[in-house]
Amino acid sequence: MSSADTPFWDSVDQIRAADPRFRREAYGFVMAALGVTVQALPSERRQDVERRHLSGPELLRGVVAFARHEFGVLGPAVFREWGVRSSLDVGAIVFQLVQAGQLSARPEDRVEDFADGPELFEALSQGLEFGGPRLDPESGPRRDPGGPGATLPS
Repeated sequence: MSSADTPFWDSVDQIRAADPRFRREAYGFVMAALGVTVQALPSERRQDVERRHLSGPELLRGVVAFARHEFGVLGPAVFREWGVRSSLDVGAIVFQLVQAGQLSARPEDRVEDFADGPELFEALSQGLEFGGPRLDPESGPRRDPGGPGATLPS
């Protein structure tokens, strides 16, 4: 059986047997993000095999966008749990899948291409609300310094 004939999760298990840095879920997520990112391309680009190819930074932006959609503010925690700590880790997953025959790459593609994309955790967190009340200092309740939990009228 050639590597192209190996079922995806079997390939992931083989990759992880040799290099257990990343959780299984990370590989599935990268593949799902790749699919979503390709589907979001303009139809004329999607139809052309050469132009459909994503660069490292394009795929990384797709991974970040999909993670923000799927996980919101929990994105950084999910990626940490999976062992994915940087943009280059996403590139490592991609190239492990290339070596396993699950993805293809152009001869000029390199794992270092992912370093040219956004910094992973900064991109996952950018512009997201992390909870807690947002108080306008001019109109929000004021604490009475004389008593715990007491508020003064605005």
